[in-house]
Amino acid sequence: MKITAIEAFVIELPLIEPFTISYVSYDKMPSVIVKVTTDDGWTGYGEGVADEHVTGELVESVYQVITKTLAPLLIGENPFNQERVHTIMDRAILGAPTAKAALDIACFDIAGKALGVPAYSLLGGRFHDRFPITHVLSIDTPEMMADKAEKHVAKGYTSFKLKVGYDRQDDVDRIKAVHDRVGRQAKIRVDVNQGWQSSAAALQALNDLNNVSLDWLEQPVLASDIDALREVKAKATVPIMADEALTGFKEMREIIAKRAADKVNIKLMKCGGMYPAAKLAAMAEMAGMDCQVGSMVESSIGSAAGFHVAFSKKMITSVELTGPLKFSRDIGNLHYDVPFIQLNTRPGLGVDIDEAILNDLTVYSEEVTS
Repeated sequence: MKITAIEAFVIELPLIEPFTISYVSYDKMPSVIVKVTTDDGWTGYGEGVADEHVTGELVESVYQVITKTLAPLLIGENPFNQERVHTIMDRAILGAPTAKAALDIACFDIAGKALGVPAYSLLGGRFHDRFPITHVLSIDTPEMMADKAEKHVAKGYTSFKLKVGYDRQDDVDRIKAVHDRVGRQAKIRVDVNQGWQSSAAALQALNDLNNVSLDWLEQPVLASDIDALREVKAKATVPIMADEALTGFKEMREIIAKRAADKVNIKLMKCGGMYPAAKLAAMAEMAGMDCQVGSMVESSIGSAAGFHVAFSKKMITSVELTGPLKFSRDIGNLHYDVPFIQLNTRPGLGVDIDEAILNDLTVYSEEVTS
């Protein structure tokens, strides 16, 4: 089997309501979709959602790296040969994990379809039966965040991820408001997205939240400062999760060596796709560290890929892949049994692509055949 064509589409996925975190707010989510075709007629889809604050990539750079650098090198390669595919991509360009993730995911989709098995079968088989879905609350006023949490508890949700990181005292008020409203019915998780920056500020916020029960606190300090993350973990009684601090193997080794986190958030867009994500989970298992598979707010394609990794690994104990629930239109049909996700057993990613919607949401595209 050989890859004969790779087509890239830049699309804009419309959000039901704005998605706001500490450093950006989106009305539409830009994404790069890839369609990979082989000489025996198999087609696989992948996705790359860029975040310049995390990996240094823009949607435009992801598209250019795929079409101008990576795709020409992968024409003629076998999509089953993931180790070789990643070696080719890594030799061609440093970093660019989101662009590599899109191609990695498409290769897994093809391999699963060709073998007639779900993608998780290529990663060790299925371990988990289902995962509860955590509802993500964008930054808003304390009252609005508490109101939204209460409405989703009524829908059956049992955990919430609160986006904070604007102003520390305002963040404390947001967290307390949600905890006071739904803390007895649901788990509260807080994601600062680096917004508190320093260990001193993070520890002060935790002191102000002394009477609030939190499931964990995610990335309170700058991604580049793993020593600060270690200090927060050493002094906090709340479990600490690393997110932006973890992009690849080098960072994982440092986090493990310094015991800088209790849990890590693996995202396919940060590490380069399903294959390296599985490797990161193996590293975490050796260190006795739990993992989560998180989201860059991908469509059904990227979200399904993340779920296949999560369902295959014992050390992955939570997921936050809710992008498709946030879109008013999606290019795929990943199914949620809210408030749970239960993957189907169809081959590949198990997602059908609506090409009419894909074409309608496409801003520009290009096909590479040689």
